[in-house]
Order: sequence, then structure tokens, then C-alpha cells
Amino acid sequence: MTSSAFAMETVSFDRDVRPILSNACFACHGPDEDAREADLRLDVKVGLDGRSEMGAPIVAPGDLDNSELFYRIAESDDGDEMPPKDYHIQLSDGEIDTIRRWIEGGATWQSHWAFNAPVKPEAPQPSDDGWSENEIDRFILAELERRDLEPAPPASKETLIRRLSLDLTGLPPTPDEVEAFLADTSAGAYEKLVDRLLASPRYGERMAWPWLDAARYADTNGYQGDNTRTMYPWRDWVVQSFNDNLPYDDFTVWQIAGDLLPEATFEQRLATGFNRNHMINGEGGRIAEENRVEYVFDQLETVGTVWMALTFNCARCHDHKYDPVSHEDYFRFFDFFNRTSVNGEGGNGQTPPILRVATDEADARIAEFDAEVRALSRELRDLGRDLEPGLAKWEETRRAEMAVKEIIEEPSDLDALLAIPEADLSKEQRDELKRTFLLADEDYKKLDRQIESRKNRRDRLEKGVPKVMIMEDVAEPRESYVLDRGIYTERRAVVSAGVPEAVFPMDERYPRNRLGLAQWLVDPEHPLTARVTVNRFWAEIFGQGLVKTPENFGVQGQMPSHPELLDWLAVTFIEHGWNVKKLLKMMVMSSSYRQSSVVTADKLETDPENIYLARAPRYRMPSWMLRDQALYAGGLLSLKQGGPSVKPYQPDGLWEEFSFGNIKYKQDSGESLYRRSLYTFWRRIVAPPMFFDASTRQTCTVTKSRTNTPLHALATLNEPGFVEAARAFGERLLTGPSTTDAERINEAFRITLGRPATDDEVELLSRSLERMRSQFTHDPAAANAYLAVGESPALEALDPPEHAAYAALCLVILNTDEALTKE
Repeated sequence: MTSSAFAMETVSFDRDVRPILSNACFACHGPDEDAREADLRLDVKVGLDGRSEMGAPIVAPGDLDNSELFYRIAESDDGDEMPPKDYHIQLSDGEIDTIRRWIEGGATWQSHWAFNAPVKPEAPQPSDDGWSENEIDRFILAELERRDLEPAPPASKETLIRRLSLDLTGLPPTPDEVEAFLADTSAGAYEKLVDRLLASPRYGERMAWPWLDAARYADTNGYQGDNTRTMYPWRDWVVQSFNDNLPYDDFTVWQIAGDLLPEATFEQRLATGFNRNHMINGEGGRIAEENRVEYVFDQLETVGTVWMALTFNCARCHDHKYDPVSHEDYFRFFDFFNRTSVNGEGGNGQTPPILRVATDEADARIAEFDAEVRALSRELRDLGRDLEPGLAKWEETRRAEMAVKEIIEEPSDLDALLAIPEADLSKEQRDELKRTFLLADEDYKKLDRQIESRKNRRDRLEKGVPKVMIMEDVAEPRESYVLDRGIYTERRAVVSAGVPEAVFPMDERYPRNRLGLAQWLVDPEHPLTARVTVNRFWAEIFGQGLVKTPENFGVQGQMPSHPELLDWLAVTFIEHGWNVKKLLKMMVMSSSYRQSSVVTADKLETDPENIYLARAPRYRMPSWMLRDQALYAGGLLSLKQGGPSVKPYQPDGLWEEFSFGNIKYKQDSGESLYRRSLYTFWRRIVAPPMFFDASTRQTCTVTKSRTNTPLHALATLNEPGFVEAARAFGERLLTGPSTTDAERINEAFRITLGRPATDDEVELLSRSLERMRSQFTHDPAAANAYLAVGESPALEALDPPEHAAYAALCLVILNTDEALTKE
């Protein structure tokens, strides 16, 4: 369909008119009652159907001359024009024309698409549909046909397995995996590959990263003090939940209110750590109640963003200016979370309520110490009973000695006790005398020391057991208030737990607590939860969501590019039992996903952002994935799962710079240096420096940042982890079966890109290798310095200049556009 044909389409209020009014008019004529001018609302039908102060219809369907709205935006020249000439937003001629055509066409009003429950549409039947693998493709193809676009050819099998492996595991495929896939010519080869990757333990680690961003997970509290915390068992639960394919409705309920489920399990209580991932302010001078209220703000706004993509924070101080969320709605939502025992005091990263998360091994060792202490204590008690008859004689003797000896120094504590008449001794003083007497016996002293030693060892072990902050309501809930401008001391009306009814009313069967809230969110009729969720998973697979604003499904957010597909996915997701792996499989099995990413000039001009998917998306991998790929290529990557976060390479003094020297970085060693990026220690005030474009984890983040600056290349070319990985990669090539430069270059491409190098690539890189070989031969000190980067030792059997040349070559390959990009 040509652009002129699109221009003649019927104007939709929801798609075309509301965004204009929202952008230019709602600030003064929208939901915010306090900011509303002329008692006029343009965000609701009753307002548009109403009349102006002079009695003229705001909108007269089909009649421009009698429509006050059109007169004000297009024809008024008497100072009544809207928006006012000094307003920072003015309507363009095209926007005025859109409103004109809407009124002339009958001014049909529609409610905002995202606040209507999704209805499963019939998949369209494109005219020539030999391409579609499933319903997703039919929606995509129908939209392409409307725009005179055609899908791209299928991607090569080498490209496809690399793309799929990165999307589902975050790691490239091994050369053996690529060869096996190429050799499998059966009709079900691709589906078998999909199933294998979804079943991989690496899948849960891949899917956990964006969830940690959304959950603002970190290993410290934030703010200048930035004390550490032990929330990593919750992170490991997230990984395992994805691997176990926990239904998303359970995944939701457990994290919001697992503790309130009947006979809640350990896992369900652990899951509620989600809402304790907020920052904790332990700065001197902060008021505890102010902190506590801020924590609750964070909890409710995070839930609002993650499950509903609504900007609740806009209603913290006043009625939302664009969406039907009032100031009172905000604090009714606040009340769901205003019930834990957290009081806002201090900066303890293990503030109760907490859950003790010990390994079986640790619990067994603690139990052993407890058993030993009990046994030794019995021995000590029995020995004490045997010795006790001598206590009176010992006291009598010591008092007699005191009476006759000449005191030349300050009396000891024992002397002071003995100087007190026996009848005046308190119970505590008698016990102290008795203990002093018993400890004079060597056997008793030995047993006592053994008990103390085991208790200390047991306490040290117990101290090392992580305590995860969780949710747990107090028996007597606090009262919640509407807080004027969100200020914790400015209490207004008392409110009780509730939801924005204009978005989706809360059924009476749901209790008015966090459990009821969670159940309300996963109600099949809820208009937002399933849509928001499938949109984020779509973005993980296709690079951007069907709605480009995953954080905002309100009227200021983007309209979906394929609204019927979004609704079909949302309803299907619910019908399939909120099955995440099934949803992802459906996406990656589609022909839309399996296209080549090669773009033609016509497609680039027609659809530069690839919104309509006439080709596969092509974009730079996230920085954490690039690091994991480099470690994998060098054979260094540790696949150990879970456990405390690790501290890989980092510039000296970085933490000290941000903490006035109070917090120092102690780098880990050995395997910890080579764990997957997911397990890197995350200090909130200064995120790991190798992860560019990463969330700060200070607040909930669901929108990816993807920028391109020279600093990124400086990191991937110079960061010690990348340089060390390249050196190990070179060692892998030099000690492998390949014997010539061309063979090794081909092997490097197979490891990194899943394909052999072309003849031109081999020729170009061979010349580069020869140049680097010559440079390092003439400067052996530079070769040795280059090979010394990183903790793992270079293989001494290799010639240093040759090894350094190959290390440099591998670093070049890891920094090629194709290696940095998901094709």
C-alpha cells in the first residue's frame, strides 16, 4: 500500500487522535483535576461530547464549523487559540489535518487500546502464504503485504544456529554443535535445536539478566555508604525458575506475595526477595520513616512498571496527567506494600524480615558443631559437679590468704569479690566465684576452651550463611494515607488497599492484600499483564517490542506496530498456561525469526527501523554477552552456576574514588575471574565498568539502552578480561589440530562466528598476522608484556612472539562487526 493510500485511511481516535491530544492538551485538559483548565477534559468521551463555557459543542461529529475544538486549534485568531502560542508544544499542520479528518469522519471515540482486555483475533490469511510457519508469520506477512514489502530470504543454517544460541543461552554455539546442525538434514532439525537450547541450563542464565534489570537486583544497598547485601540466592532462584519453566502466573504471584500463600514453601518465601531489591539509605541524618516510605514507593512503582507498564511514579505527587491513575489510586496501591516490619532504620543489607538460606553442607556442619558443644557441655557439667565440693574450702583458703598477706598492688577482680562478705554476694557474683574456682582445674579449663572454640567456629559458619531480605506482613497493618506531594509527613485522607479501577476493577473475590494484588495482575481479563509480558519477551528475541515503549503502555506510550498480533500472543500465552518456553519457541520457530538480516535499499527507505520485520533484526549484542563470548572463545568460561557474586578485573581505585576511600575492591582469583557475567558483583553506586549500556540497578529498568561510542571499542580491545581471553584463544589455536595460519583463522571463525572464513578474510587476516608477528619478533619485551595480561599463565612452551601475534589476531576477530553483532 502506498503512503498516499495510508493517508486516506479512516482516522482512528485511539491510534491517531489521542496521541496528539495527549501530547499537546492533556497536561491542562486531562486526568489531573488540580491542573485542569476551564473544567474541560479531552481524555474521556464525556468531555469531548460536552460543551464549552459559551455553550458550543466541544466536538460536533461531522461538523467542523460547530466544533469548538477544531476552531480553537485551527482558526482562532482572537487569543483563544489552543495550545496557547507561548505553550512549549504546538500542533503541526499534519496533526490539525488529522483532527479535521476525524471530526469530518464522524468523530468516533475509542477507549485507550491498552486498557481493554485483549481479545484473540483470527490470524489473517495472506494472499500467497507458502512462507508462514505459524500464526505469528501470518500477522507479520499480512502487514508486509499492506506495505508492498516482502520477507527476506531465510538465513543460512550457520547464521541461524548462532542467532538462536545467543538468543536462548547468551553464548555462541560450539563448532561441534554447528557441524551437527549442518549435518542434520531432517525436517525436524531446527525444532530439535530449539528444544535442546530451551532445555540447556544456560537458558535460565540468559533469561535472568533482563529480569535482574527490571528487579533492580544488586549486591549492595546504594547511596554513599553502599553496604553489601546477600540477595544472590534470590538471583539463583530466578535462574532456576526460568530453567524449570515455572508458569509466569506463578512466577508473578510468588514474587509479589509468595509469603501469603497457604503453607508457603521455602521457595515461595524466597521469591518475595523481588520487592526487597530496592536501595537502602543508611546515610547519617536520614529520617527512618522517610526512608521506609521511599522503599514502599519503590516497591509499588516497580510492580506497576514490570507487570503493567504504567508510570505510577507520575501519580506520587498529583493525579496522573495522562493516564487514569489518580493521586489517591497511587496511595491505595501503596497500602498493599505498607505492611512489613521494615522501619527504615540503618543501612543493614539484611534488614528483617529475612530468610536464612543455608546449603545442606553448611547446615550439616553447623549441626555437627552443635552436637559437639552439647556433648562437651555434658562432660563439663559432670566434671564441675565432681569439683564443686571443694568450692567452700577454696573460698575459705583464699579469704584467709587475703587476711594475712600484705597488699602492695591494686586488688584483682577476684580479690574484690572475696572481700565482700559471703552473705552479701549476689547470685551473679557467686556464679563468677564458682567459675573462677572451676577454671583453676586444668581438665575443666581444657574442656571449656574446646567448647568456646567450637562455638566460635559455629558462629563464623552461621555468619556466612546468606540472609535474604523477603516480604512478610505484620499482624497489625499500619494505616496508609494520601501523602500531599508525596512528602512522608504531609498526611491527608486515610486510604485502604485498592487498584486503579479505571484501568481494571478488582474483583471482590481477591483479598485486599499483596496476594489479592498478585492474583488480580494475572487475572485472564487483566488488560495489561499478558500484553506487557509478551512484549518484553518479543523484544528479547526481535530486538524491540511490538510496543516500542515497554515501560509505558499508557497514552503517552507508543501504539503497537502489530496490535492484533500483540493481542493474539497475549491471549495465547494465557491459554497455554503462561508457558514462557512455549511462547519463546513459537517466536523462534516462525519464518519471521528465521529471515536473513540482509537489508535492501528499498526496505531501508520504506522501513528504516525494521518495525514491520521485512528482515531479521541486526544489532550489537549487549556488553555482558560480548564478555561471555570472549571467555567462551578463549576456553576460559566457567559454567559453574549460582553462589556468591564474584569480582573479576576492574581498574584500580575505582571503588575508592566513589566512596572516599572507604570501600576497597578485592579482586577474586582463579575460576571466579571467568564466571558468566550474570554472577559479577554489582555495586550500585558504580556498576561493573566493563558492562557499557547496562542498567545502574538503582531503579526498575525494562528499556534497553543501545548506544555506540568509542569507549565501547576501548573496552572490548583493552579491558584485561578481553585481552586475556584473546591470549587464551590464541593458545587454543596454536595447540589445536590446525597447523597453518589459514587453518587457524578458519578455526577462529568457526569458534566465534559459527562459520569458516572467506578467502578474502583469510588473506586479509594472514597479512595482519604476519605484520604483528614481525612487530613482536622485533620487540620481544612487548610480546611478553602482552602475554602477561590476566591471571592465567601463558603457556611457556609457545614462542612468545608467535603467541602474542595470535593473541592480537584473536582480539581483532573478537572485535569484528560480525562478532559484536547478532545477525
